[in-house]
Amino acid sequence: MSLLATYNLPFAIAFGLMGLVLLFQLIGLGDFDVDADLDPGADAGAGMDADATSAGFGGALLTLFGLGKVPLMVWLLVFLLAFALIGMSLQAFAISLTGGPLYPALAALIAAGSSLPVTSVLVRPLGRLLPRDETSAVGLDSLVGKRGTITEGTARSGSPARAKVYDHHGQAHYVMVEPHEAGNAISAGEAVLIVRREGQAFFAMALSPARLGPINN
Repeated sequence: MSLLATYNLPFAIAFGLMGLVLLFQLIGLGDFDVDADLDPGADAGAGMDADATSAGFGGALLTLFGLGKVPLMVWLLVFLLAFALIGMSLQAFAISLTGGPLYPALAALIAAGSSLPVTSVLVRPLGRLLPRDETSAVGLDSLVGKRGTITEGTARSGSPARAKVYDHHGQAHYVMVEPHEAGNAISAGEAVLIVRREGQAFFAMALSPARLGPINN
C-alpha cells in the first residue's frame, strides 16, 4: 500500500502539513511556548469571570480533546500524526477485508473522528513533560516590582515594546512596557524592572547585569 495512492491522499496531505509545521519551527516561524499574553484591560476579577464562563460546554469539549494541555502546535502535530496513521491503517484493513479501499472522504471522516480521542490520550502525558510558563492567574498589579526582559522592539516613551515578565510564582507573562524615565530607550534583550502601572500601561527601568541577579525571583 502506497502513501501516494489516491485513496491515501488525505493522509499524505496530513504528513505534508506535519512537515511544514516542523519546518516553520526550525526556521523560527512557529512557537511552542505556552506563555500567556496578558490583556492590559483585564484584572484579577476579570480573570476569574473568564474562568467561570469558560467552564461550560465549550470548555468541557476543549478539555475532552486535550486542548490546553500542550501548546496548540504540539496538539496539531499529534493530531495530524494520529489522523495519518489511523487513516492508512484503516485503508489497509479495508483492502485486506474487501479487496478495495474506502472512499478517501469516508476514510478521512472516520480517521478524524478516531484521532480526536487518541490525540487527547497522547497529549496528556506530553503536557506533564513539556515545560509550561504559567499555571496560575495573577492580577496585573502584582507584576509591579517584578523583573523581565524586553523580547521584541525598543521601548521608548509613547512607543512600548514587548517584555517577558515573571510573577511571584516564577511564571512568565508578556506585557507591553515603556521606559520609566522619559527620553530613555530600552532595547530588545535588556533586563528590566517593572516599577509602575498607569491604567493599561506598564513602565520599567533597565537593569544592568550587576544589578540584575536571578531573573525569576
